[in-house]
Amino acid sequence: MTNKIIQWYNINKRDLPWRKSKEPYKIWVSEIILQQTQIKKGESYYIKFITTFPNIKTLSESNDTEILKLWQGLGYYNRALNMLETARNIVQNYKGIFPKKYNDLIKLKGVGEYTAAAISSICTNESKAVVDGNVYRVLSRVFNISEPINSSAGKNKIKTIANKLLPPINSGTYNQAIMDFGSMQCTKHNPNCKICPINNNCIAYIDNIINTRPVKTRKIKKKHRYLNYLFISNNNQFIIQQRGTNDIWKKMYELPLIESNSAITIDKLKADKYLKKFIINEVKKERNMKHLLSHQCLNIVFWHISVKNLNSNHKIISKKDISKYPIPKPIERYFEIKD
Repeated sequence: MTNKIIQWYNINKRDLPWRKSKEPYKIWVSEIILQQTQIKKGESYYIKFITTFPNIKTLSESNDTEILKLWQGLGYYNRALNMLETARNIVQNYKGIFPKKYNDLIKLKGVGEYTAAAISSICTNESKAVVDGNVYRVLSRVFNISEPINSSAGKNKIKTIANKLLPPINSGTYNQAIMDFGSMQCTKHNPNCKICPINNNCIAYIDNIINTRPVKTRKIKKKHRYLNYLFISNNNQFIIQQRGTNDIWKKMYELPLIESNSAITIDKLKADKYLKKFIINEVKKERNMKHLLSHQCLNIVFWHISVKNLNSNHKIISKKDISKYPIPKPIERYFEIKD
């Protein structure tokens, strides 16, 4: 089965920019970007990232605002901040040389088992199996694994199988092959099993239960939040603020925010203590927006609040300057529509 997947890969593998290199830095950048990101979107961000930060030293010399701005639109912004911290760590404690071995990689912030296995196997052919969503799907079908893949039992079973399937040489090639195979051939919906080179090995295909594998336990119910963003303006200038470190969109910039337990009226908004410091000319609701995150549903309302003056204690900018700051996707969309 392993050889068949490698043979399939040699014919069908995708031409991706990070596959032209075995530099651990570039493989690391690609793997972090591709977490929770589709390849088509990730490819453009990878090129932009490597162009801006061609090596670990240039990345280490960056700052939160610069890297978050470059990352804007990818989501899961902790990834970017962890990369910056890791780059500084490597420059300071590894003499600027990116680790290649699994046991060293796993110590780096933001690098888990999957990423460490991918880098070490691709760069040095270390015998470490990668297990991502594509691999879970392929192996759960081939071996008819009934345990949920998001349970400890299911994960451990698949990891054991994945490591047994590793070839004695070229583990990096095999790891990339089975991931591509899951993404392109053993797809989530409507896989073309009749032309699959390993259909004779696939128990789920033989038993006609492909659509029931992999098994997953029910997802956690999304938490609903109600965010009221305030475009507080005077003479074409308005207030922005930087988010903290204990919530979504860590360290990104946003409009002033009032979070409520449910949708609120204009009168309730005006009564909020945050607005007491302003002399208000007019308040109007501008736009409703819903934004979905992995475990949250954000119900967002943008309010335009015209005031007589802006307090100098706030960060005040004009609309032409907003492009200089890393902002969450809903606020980016708000300004696109507003323009």
